[in-house]
Amino acid sequence: MSGPRYVELQATSHFSFLRGASSAEELFAQAAMLGIEALGIVDRNSLAGIVRAHEAAKVTGVRLVVGCRLDLADGMSMLVYPTDRAAYARLCRMLSEGKRRAGKAKCHLEWRDVVAYGDGLIAILLPDDSDELCAERLGRLREAFGDRGYLALTLRRRPNDQLRLHELANLAASLRVETVVTNDVLFHEPKRRVMQDVVTAIRHNVTIDALGFRRERHADRFLKPPEEMQRLFARYPEALARTLAIARRCTFSMSELEYQYPEERSMPGLTPQEALEKFTWESANERYPEGVPDRVRKILAHELTLIRTLDYAPYFLTVNAIVRFARSKGILCQGRGSAANSAVCYVLGITSIDPDRNDLLFERFVSVERKEPPDIDVDFEHERREEVIQWVYETYGRDRVALCSTVIRYRSKGALRDVGKALGLTEDTIKMLSGQVWGWSRTGIEDKHAADLNMNLGDRRLRLALELARALIGTPRHLSQHPGGFVLTRDRLDDLVPIEPAAMPDRQVVEWDKDDVDALRMMKMDCLALGMLSCMKRAFDLLSEHKGVALDLATIPAEDPRTYAMIRRADTLGVFQIESRAQMSMLPRLKPRTFYDLVIEVAIVRPGPIQGDMVHPYLRRREGKEDVVYPTPELEAVLGKTLGVPLFQEQAMKVSMVCAGFSASEADQLRRSMATFKHTGGVSAFRDKLVNGMIANGYTREFAEKTFSQLEGFGSYGFPESHAASFALLAYASSWLKCHHPDVFCAALLNAQPMGFYAPAQIVRDARDHGVEMRPVDVNQSRWDCTLEPTGHEDRMAVRLGMRMVRSLANGDAAQIIAARGDRPFSSVDDLWRRAAVPAAALVHLADADAFRAAFGLPRRDAMWAIKGLRDEPLPLFAAASAREARIVPEIHEPAVALRPMKAGGEVVEDYGHVGLTLRAHPLSFLRADLARRRVVTCAEAMASRDGRWLEAAGLVLVRQMPGSAKGVMFITIEDESGIANLVIWPQVFEQYRRTVLSAGMLSVRGRIQREGEVVHLVARHLSDLSGALASVGERDDAFPLPHGRGDELHHGSPPPDPRELPPRGMRARNFHDELTKLSYPAPDTMPMKLPKPRDFR
Repeated sequence: MSGPRYVELQATSHFSFLRGASSAEELFAQAAMLGIEALGIVDRNSLAGIVRAHEAAKVTGVRLVVGCRLDLADGMSMLVYPTDRAAYARLCRMLSEGKRRAGKAKCHLEWRDVVAYGDGLIAILLPDDSDELCAERLGRLREAFGDRGYLALTLRRRPNDQLRLHELANLAASLRVETVVTNDVLFHEPKRRVMQDVVTAIRHNVTIDALGFRRERHADRFLKPPEEMQRLFARYPEALARTLAIARRCTFSMSELEYQYPEERSMPGLTPQEALEKFTWESANERYPEGVPDRVRKILAHELTLIRTLDYAPYFLTVNAIVRFARSKGILCQGRGSAANSAVCYVLGITSIDPDRNDLLFERFVSVERKEPPDIDVDFEHERREEVIQWVYETYGRDRVALCSTVIRYRSKGALRDVGKALGLTEDTIKMLSGQVWGWSRTGIEDKHAADLNMNLGDRRLRLALELARALIGTPRHLSQHPGGFVLTRDRLDDLVPIEPAAMPDRQVVEWDKDDVDALRMMKMDCLALGMLSCMKRAFDLLSEHKGVALDLATIPAEDPRTYAMIRRADTLGVFQIESRAQMSMLPRLKPRTFYDLVIEVAIVRPGPIQGDMVHPYLRRREGKEDVVYPTPELEAVLGKTLGVPLFQEQAMKVSMVCAGFSASEADQLRRSMATFKHTGGVSAFRDKLVNGMIANGYTREFAEKTFSQLEGFGSYGFPESHAASFALLAYASSWLKCHHPDVFCAALLNAQPMGFYAPAQIVRDARDHGVEMRPVDVNQSRWDCTLEPTGHEDRMAVRLGMRMVRSLANGDAAQIIAARGDRPFSSVDDLWRRAAVPAAALVHLADADAFRAAFGLPRRDAMWAIKGLRDEPLPLFAAASAREARIVPEIHEPAVALRPMKAGGEVVEDYGHVGLTLRAHPLSFLRADLARRRVVTCAEAMASRDGRWLEAAGLVLVRQMPGSAKGVMFITIEDESGIANLVIWPQVFEQYRRTVLSAGMLSVRGRIQREGEVVHLVARHLSDLSGALASVGERDDAFPLPHGRGDELHHGSPPPDPRELPPRGMRARNFHDELTKLSYPAPDTMPMKLPKPRDFR
């Protein structure tokens, strides 16, 4: 390389959380542009970003020098670089030890640790000034590291900077320590300096104005070309040259990491492959007691051969061991994902998809050419998954097992909140702006949204906050733990990656996330939690206990006509997978009648089939409106079950194999290239091969092009048939339970909360619509969970709400109450308090939930009054009078007080505020007279109206959804006392009424009815915020406490790319009301919910 040469050894990425302001990709791209031949990434006490740096280095051609900055407990800072694989392992162990001492997200290291683990490491001391402390530290460095120890020369941009460098160089020379130049890079280009100051303010939790000397000490900490570094350090050419020498000495590369999966010794004397084959054939005979079908036998032999070739037997044995442990403890579990393509997984009981009845494609799961480890996902009951996780830790050893981490990145709301605080925006301003953000949006606040709030965009601070918030989106904020992705190794795991304690007790995580683990070809086993499995386990237990019916997932009656009739009506609230708005809209059109129809239903409402224009052709052919044409019998064999339309990833792969001559592995490469074609363009080579191959096999070019465009729509969004079938099993089982035992289903669903799309209020409403009697929380009847109680009908039970429904009531307090109650009910509030010995605050929560009414006849206010009167002994004055008179004076008994009862509206408001639902009248029933005067129809009437009718309806907002494939169309579900109505809001209408849509708890919607068969929507043209009217129910000044189900994407976020990764819940916005939309009310004596403000007894 001609010209000056320089290696930057001190670059900090944004994985030094809230310190670095640039990503590894940006740093390496800039380094390549500037002609820097190698780059050292040194994040603080961490290797979290080193895999991203390794991938960026491979893309740009700039060599990565693996390193780390160590900030020791005594204030000493140094850079360390492993020269070989063994030194890297020692560095990982040292960081793991420091993190183990300090706890989550911290690292406590001392000089003795550096000495103990320093063999093979190059160390560079980061000095401040040339003083006695620096001399003492440099002497220690020389003694411990010898010629592997250096002193950094870095500009500070302060007065006498050159004198400082001169003195440091002299000090190093006197101690025979060589110097080396670093630039202490924090960002890749100069314009990131403002962002650097902002993230520093966020880290210190102060405004930018108060940051002061906590701001980083100079402004030009960006990458500079070698020529500029030569100019700045012209007096120290040897120190510049040593950057190249150090880079040459650091020969270690992340590519050297060799991952070894732990050997499974489940059968002593047999190799893992022999043990797997023995398990497989024994289990196959159990699965097929009448004999293993020849087709299955052939598939098993093929899979076992491929597993032997790739040496994956230990992995399958591990998953088998985990599943067997769960089943031995009665923990419901089910494998899913591409693993369901494996016949081996089926016979071992890991998955439930029978290869004799389904076309499985093992290469979708494991491929020789792909050379990637398999990924088996197993779902467990979410409430008992921790038992499985701890068993894995104890069985395989905590030095060999850890969970993957998850990188929590800034999204729109979080970025706006933190940047706004750092720039000194008021809390009200931040709330108003964040109220304009949709769900987990990654696009930030647009200027027009701020202008809609009448904010002055000429204010530089406001405009800067919006710009910086947009720039901060996607930046890592901290590491969290993966929901259940385990990494297991044969040797010590902390030789590969640093391990730190997780926030949860008895858990530990590696510093790398699942993408990093995949990039290094490490095997990962997912022990995931699925709320519906917990719900089903509870339902089976209740069914057995109360109705004497013993069932499990495998024995639920199949192909039940009543169940499919319920599904066709879209009566699927609470049912697994098919309860969303999109699924409910599709069910009446698809009209499922068999299990395979349900598999298609699960898979078809996905971005892949929608973007590939497969949904409407399939529906038209299913309804007989379009002919099904197969150009060749081979294509009919592949697509016959889906009427000639490829709906599953396996079909996309088989089309390429059958029609274009692809091998199974080439077909899988095609699927993977389609998953990334938008970013890499890698699909073009496959396009030519697919189209030309189909033409060569007798297909027309038009048909070949159309087929490819359909397959292209899949990308990474298409659903594997095996995955859809796994989910369809649970969808059918939960539907059957709801159809035949709605009481059991309701109780189990409430006990498994939070899960699903809907809040408990909607679940209870739906159960009552199905004839289930609901009973309120009662201190003498309720347990912690919701329970079933006898009714006058033998086949139908009543659901008693449990104390878990009471807001803020601790589980421990409820347990004390239930234990003290035993078989002897409480007789009064005082009796409960004395026997249960719970805090008065727990009694207040129960009184707020109206839990004393059924037991003692005490309404809310009377119960609160009784709680206020609780005391261990009489008041001293009355006690003294009783002692003097030698009798109990009448004054010692508090006279009965007749408190003014709450009105009906107030009771409903309190129900929603403290239980999250009401068994009384619906809130809108109190507003119906006024709504009727405005010609606002009920939701039931709206949904029953003819196509094209214009009308106005109103209701509580239950769910807001904006699917990524809907091109900006929003779907909202509203509810009143008559039922629900489904709204469609086009993008232009959404932008026009954005504030109303995102902030309203109650909406009035004027629009046109759109009816397609049994699917009915109200297409909105005008929206009004009636939250003010809703707040008047019960005469409260604050907003009505409307509960939001998890399906409401405004409050709980739309699904992220990885559905297992859950970010923090966003903030709710204030309600701003248009005075013109407020309802007028009649005189107080004619309005039942017009209440005085209730007395606050607390």
